[in-house]
Amino acid sequence: MLYNKKPAMEASRLGYPCKPMVNTDKSLPTVTEHALPLTVQFSDCDLSQFMKIAANFGSDTFAYAVTPNVDHLIRFCDDASFRELYRTAGFVLLDSRFLAYVLRVVAGLRLPTSPGSDVTARLFDDVIAPDDKVVVIGGTAEQAEILSMRYGLKALRHLNPPMGFINDPATVEECLRFVENESPFRFCLLAVGCPQQEMLAKALQSRGRARGLALCVGASINFLTGGERRAPKWIQHAGLEWLYRLLNDPTRLAKRYLVRGPRIFLLLPRLHFEQRPVAAFVPEKPRP
Repeated sequence: MLYNKKPAMEASRLGYPCKPMVNTDKSLPTVTEHALPLTVQFSDCDLSQFMKIAANFGSDTFAYAVTPNVDHLIRFCDDASFRELYRTAGFVLLDSRFLAYVLRVVAGLRLPTSPGSDVTARLFDDVIAPDDKVVVIGGTAEQAEILSMRYGLKALRHLNPPMGFINDPATVEECLRFVENESPFRFCLLAVGCPQQEMLAKALQSRGRARGLALCVGASINFLTGGERRAPKWIQHAGLEWLYRLLNDPTRLAKRYLVRGPRIFLLLPRLHFEQRPVAAFVPEKPRP
């Protein structure tokens, strides 16, 4: 397991086409056991720094942010097309404090964390203004209404695609056109789970019609609107939020955390970590 910092990524490197990816949770032993070391690039910014970038991002260009946790990194090792989704992301923010602690202990790495739920909450609390256009893909109509009412949003646009939509090209096209028709937007929150949300973000980038900052936020809308309760702050900062969630929903999460999750300890020696400066995405002038 190696680590180093890397010069800022050139904007021209973004937007490479990627092969279609099948949505699957199956492991690929032949890939994970014999492939060369894999590079994971995290953005060189903490939560506060990313908030400043998001606040000034504007609506003249497009980029998307991903927030990898342990499960995502396992998928990163298993699936080459998923790695492409991360390679072309504008921002890769480490979601997992647990993983950050593990890397600190076993490799001496100190990586800043920006949990996706914290990113989403800070956007609504500190950045999004009532007149800003915000597009939400995923979540229920009731949750969208809660967000509009709680934050006084006048231009929140919402679409909730059906389960399994990513395997239906017509429904995927409907989602993409919905976002593009609402462009330019301040933020587009993709809350349809991994890897569906990352696939939508990459498709929006490849098509080149959307303008604004898209964020792959997973279950953040559930936490923000009260559908699920987050762990107390001390549990979050101890890196044990996964355990709190497991104890509160063991039927749904036992396989992820107790069967699939421990694979990360076998995969870590094959991962090469880099920090990628975010200079290419910082506006020269602050957003008015």
